[in-house]
Amino acid sequence: MREGCRRVFQGVRPVDGVIAGALTTLAVWLMVENVRISDQQLAAAITDGSMVHPMSSHSWLMLPVFLLAALPVLWWRRSVVAATGIALAVMVLHDGVFGWVTRCGAGLPLAFVLAYLGAVALERGRAAVVLVLASLLTAAVLVVDSTTGFGAFVLAFPIVLIVFAVGRAVRHRTVLSAELTARTAQLRQLRDERVALEVADDRARLSRQLDELLQERLGQLATAAESGQQLKPGQARALLESIETDGRATLDEMREIVGLLRGGDVALAPAPTVTHLDAVLARHTRADSRLSVTGDPRSLPATVELSAYRIVEHLVDVLADEPSSRIDVGLRFDDHALEIRVRGPVDRSADLKAAVARARERTTFLGGSLEVKVSRGQASALAQLPVLG
Repeated sequence: MREGCRRVFQGVRPVDGVIAGALTTLAVWLMVENVRISDQQLAAAITDGSMVHPMSSHSWLMLPVFLLAALPVLWWRRSVVAATGIALAVMVLHDGVFGWVTRCGAGLPLAFVLAYLGAVALERGRAAVVLVLASLLTAAVLVVDSTTGFGAFVLAFPIVLIVFAVGRAVRHRTVLSAELTARTAQLRQLRDERVALEVADDRARLSRQLDELLQERLGQLATAAESGQQLKPGQARALLESIETDGRATLDEMREIVGLLRGGDVALAPAPTVTHLDAVLARHTRADSRLSVTGDPRSLPATVELSAYRIVEHLVDVLADEPSSRIDVGLRFDDHALEIRVRGPVDRSADLKAAVARARERTTFLGGSLEVKVSRGQASALAQLPVLG
């Protein structure tokens, strides 16, 4: 039993119940009025012009028969053509059995609703069939209507056409919106594929540059080590410390670059970009940190995006995080370069030289430049990174 009820109401949505319930309520109210109206009230209504014809029946049977025309709206999603056809057949039956009674108060809304639903749900050909059936339904409602008579069809038929046109416009807009959504999804997929190709290309280029950098650095270290043979112990010690510092810095840079070239866990997380700089500033919870962007913001090559992020990170991390401190980070997108400005008070406990060295390594690696000035505890840095693509 329950399974049968589920099948009957399968696909019926709450809004369908609301529509069918409203039409059914109108039908019940109107048919009850037809049954309860007295002959004296009818005569008075005809005299004052509110009705055009005496009623032929006061039978209670007109109520369940009329409901058979409204209830199929509940299943319009299965076939709005069938629902409209059933409503038309029932209305013709109602006309033949009960003759002159008032039907327009519930029958016309039923015809308007079916015309709209057919226009929204169906393709042009089948929608035209619903329009014809809804027009015939309107005629069947008015042909023996004791309140309006068939003359009201002149006004009701244009309303059917207007409602149908509104439904077609809504369908066109819905279809267009679905197409735009599908195209947007395709464009996003193409964009992701393009980004993946660009990242792969950047990784290949980065790998070649890494090999060149290692060869150059190893050559410099070898030259520096050979020159230390003629130096005094103190000078040799300073040279060895310099070699150690440069070697460690080179290893740090190599670890970051190799991390991008590796697969595994590193590849699962996207490399930080300039769009993530808010997170860098958010580390300074007490300082007044501000980020400004000018020019024409756009996506940059992955190596530039990562280097810009690291440069700002190195410089901002050595600035003071105090309530009275103000940290300003500015990005300017030019046609061929990305300009980075960082200003703020230096943290006394921070290693400013090491941070500047790491930031300069980043800019030098990309063929850019970095200028840092410190005056009265305030640091001001200007980095320029060339953008070739």
